[in-house]
Amino acid sequence: MIEKADILSMNLTELQNFIVQLGEKSFRAKQIFKWLHQKSISSFDELTDISKDLRKKLSEKAKIQKVSILEKFISSEDNTTKYLFQIENDYIIESVLMRYEYGNAVCISSQAGCAMGCSFCASAMGGLERNLTAGEMLSQVYEIQKDLGERISNVVIMGSGEPLCNFDNSLKFLEIINSKDGFEIGHRHITLSTCGIVDKIKKLAKHRLQITLAVSLHAPNDFIRQKIMPVAKKYSIDELIFAAKEYADYTKRRVTFEYALIKGVNDSENCAEELAKRLKGSLCHVNLIPVNDVKERNYIRSSDKTINRFYEILKSLNIETTIRRRLGSDINAACGQLRKRYLKT
Repeated sequence: MIEKADILSMNLTELQNFIVQLGEKSFRAKQIFKWLHQKSISSFDELTDISKDLRKKLSEKAKIQKVSILEKFISSEDNTTKYLFQIENDYIIESVLMRYEYGNAVCISSQAGCAMGCSFCASAMGGLERNLTAGEMLSQVYEIQKDLGERISNVVIMGSGEPLCNFDNSLKFLEIINSKDGFEIGHRHITLSTCGIVDKIKKLAKHRLQITLAVSLHAPNDFIRQKIMPVAKKYSIDELIFAAKEYADYTKRRVTFEYALIKGVNDSENCAEELAKRLKGSLCHVNLIPVNDVKERNYIRSSDKTINRFYEILKSLNIETTIRRRLGSDINAACGQLRKRYLKT
């Protein structure tokens, strides 16, 4: 059986080449591209402005590989919505819709599962199943917008998975979703989060994209970081911060350092002072995250008093800092929590 082409993962140039190979005029590609990425069609039968013959060819040679909503949960606290999606071969992924004053943001997955093994994150507990295609990443955005009936204005690649370990598909996703002939989200409205794959951060920097890079730091030194993040055994914290500085130099974009506060692990005043010293002079800001309790690891979130004190120390030492608002806590909206519970049951 011949594998059908994944048409949703094609950029416009690739789609033009594909259409020409089918014996059609290349201008048809732009029509189809708009249907795929502006109207989010699920079937070639919906292509009402092209011939039945071309629709038949597309059905025979290509597929629209989309995600499908399995379940969704809406928070009674803040209307945050968690989506469980089913993808090809019955894998399960998840996404989160977050509502802000400035618009609707979605946090999408880049992989089914995760291989990074960060000890405070539920996504890593089942390991990595597979990378998502660019089309499957796009489809999470499109299906949520279709379900919501409102425009999605911001995207965060911070769900399950490490997007820089799925580098080519993540880059293709960024290209297609930004396309003026497609969904057309500006890169400045997109954040990519990484646990710190140094060589890939440097590679991404050279593309000079205007996305925001968020780096999961979570510790002020290698000793603590290596205990909670296996990736720290490969890349030192100095190497990671240098790569982030390089990214900022190439893109002129401020880097966000994510810091999940875990009681008794990385939340002391000494940790705050050491972190500030290490980040001094960087074009960055720190986003403090009240970590979700992870019973399997005996990790408990720091108290509000401790979080606020950590914040005050960083600010007093001239490090731009914010505290992330907790969203969807009543529906297990943090990365991997809902998927883990679903697979377990």
